[in-house]
Amino acid sequence: MKRAFAILACLCLLAGGEYLAISKWAIKHETLNLFDTTRQRPVSVDLAVRRDYAMKADNGLWKLPIAIISNGNTIRNTEYSFLANALAARGYLVASIQQDLPSDPPLITLVGQPYVGRRGIYMRCEANILFVLDKLQKLQPNADYDHLTLVGHSNGGDVSMYFAKEHPELVSQVVTLDNLRVPFVLSHRLKILSFRSKDPHFRTDPGVLPTPAQAKADKIDIINTGALHTELSDRGPASVKEKIQAQLDKFLSQTASSELTAADTSQPMIVNPGDY
Repeated sequence: MKRAFAILACLCLLAGGEYLAISKWAIKHETLNLFDTTRQRPVSVDLAVRRDYAMKADNGLWKLPIAIISNGNTIRNTEYSFLANALAARGYLVASIQQDLPSDPPLITLVGQPYVGRRGIYMRCEANILFVLDKLQKLQPNADYDHLTLVGHSNGGDVSMYFAKEHPELVSQVVTLDNLRVPFVLSHRLKILSFRSKDPHFRTDPGVLPTPAQAKADKIDIINTGALHTELSDRGPASVKEKIQAQLDKFLSQTASSELTAADTSQPMIVNPGDY
């Protein structure tokens, strides 16, 4: 009996060691500090990719699906690692773009104007995404740039929805976390998942969310998290992030290739050590 317990303990230690090894090495993070000479603007990007699928792509055996994450105002692009890791675990090449700079003018709200006066900001972020996609195609040609997954929090969610509206030929899926200004794109070909907060300081503008009938017709998934607005990022508690990861994984599994096996996302895989 003692011998059986000893063997079981050894197996548990081996399993734990294997999990730690996977957690450490499964997902690779890399920071790209790019510069758009046309606009004279720096664009920082945090890349995340699952190592085994990156290797398959490098050898021409796999096309990596692309996910673009756009940050919320005042929140860094590196503060969505729980989303980047969940996407990378499913085989995506994830590019988290720093959409705003300290030198940018502050967000304004002009009631009565289209998107409350923020169209110029969305156009600037749209240009950032197109610039990054152009650079990525040179770095990783074995990826699918015609069926993008866009993810964004707050202002970044509005950017994602705006980009999907302007470039329907490029975008297949949009995941927003409390976008407040840009109305949902209603299209049978576009899959949408949206997480909503419960925060009295951040209210969704009228007409942004689809009606229940529209959501049902276009199969739009809307998840009420009960969390605060800023908690829909790495700043949120583990319970909120785990709920979002589980719903995101379910959403992605509906369209994932049968060849793509998800890694364990019950826990965040790994964060970029340089972020903390």
